[in-house]
Amino acid sequence: MKKITKQTYIDWYKDMLFWRKFEDKLAAVYIQQKVRGFLHLYNGQEAVLAGALHAMDLSKDKMITAYRNHVQPIGMGVDPKRVMAELYGKETGTSHGMGGSMHIFSKEKGFYGGHGIVGGQIPLGAGIAFADKYFGRKAVTLTYFGDGAARQGSLHETFNMAMAWKLPVVFIVENNGYAMGTSVERTANHTDIWKLGLAYEMPSEPVDGMNPVAVAKAMDKAIKHARSGKGPYFLEMKTYRYRGHSMSDAQKYRTKSEVAEYKKIDPISQVLTVIQEKKYLTDKEIKAIVDDVKAKVLECEKFADESPYPKKQQLYDMVYEQEDYPFLKHRL
Repeated sequence: MKKITKQTYIDWYKDMLFWRKFEDKLAAVYIQQKVRGFLHLYNGQEAVLAGALHAMDLSKDKMITAYRNHVQPIGMGVDPKRVMAELYGKETGTSHGMGGSMHIFSKEKGFYGGHGIVGGQIPLGAGIAFADKYFGRKAVTLTYFGDGAARQGSLHETFNMAMAWKLPVVFIVENNGYAMGTSVERTANHTDIWKLGLAYEMPSEPVDGMNPVAVAKAMDKAIKHARSGKGPYFLEMKTYRYRGHSMSDAQKYRTKSEVAEYKKIDPISQVLTVIQEKKYLTDKEIKAIVDDVKAKVLECEKFADESPYPKKQQLYDMVYEQEDYPFLKHRL
């Protein structure tokens, strides 16, 4: 495993703080109706991504997830200005404004969505891993899903096939306690989701998803296992989201005190505490990072605000090639 150094902690702090403030800004502009449709925020779950990125080989490994998918592509290297523009529905977005909040995508950076169908990305992740194995790329696909999606039949079909074919895929359930507004305790007679993998003799284990160090260690072990040809691995990241399932969620299913308890182990605060205790940064340097993050978020907002909306022609260009379907020209 790559060593976790002073620079690792500083990078984690910069990245997680930016992801948090980026989405705080999205919440603000959503209320202003600059972002439409659904908006599912990642606040509280940042350690799951930070730790995973530390263990990945970003030159070839891939990632696929569900609709809580704004910060993952940023972590994979996508320009955050393009991510925000996509949520605004602007032409400069990652999918030229046609994907929106739930379907961020970047083949160039190895990020394959963003999927609105609950559990739909689970077999797709295994399919990407199959292609990598077929072509001998020695790459691993990280396939994320939520605790609600873990109850889908597609998970069991995929787990069975991935084990039979020894696919280089790491399955990660981000157990934030609630499938929309339904607690894990109400969805099944067990709460240890990681144990589902044991039925397929898949290596499986729970992880403290609020701590990037714990995540990095578990992900490193799982990725090495999958890359070596031994097949899939299943990790349950025990994490928490501070905001509702989406911006329209009134959160009546949980108490404010419950949220407050989890904020005591906030991943950003954990990293900042280490930085301060070990004197990795001075108070002045920490403030400079905070100011820089705020400035970058404002740059993203400005870029999205000033970008143009797609032209009507794009509705056709994104589906068909006009050379093959010339009749479309007459429908504009």
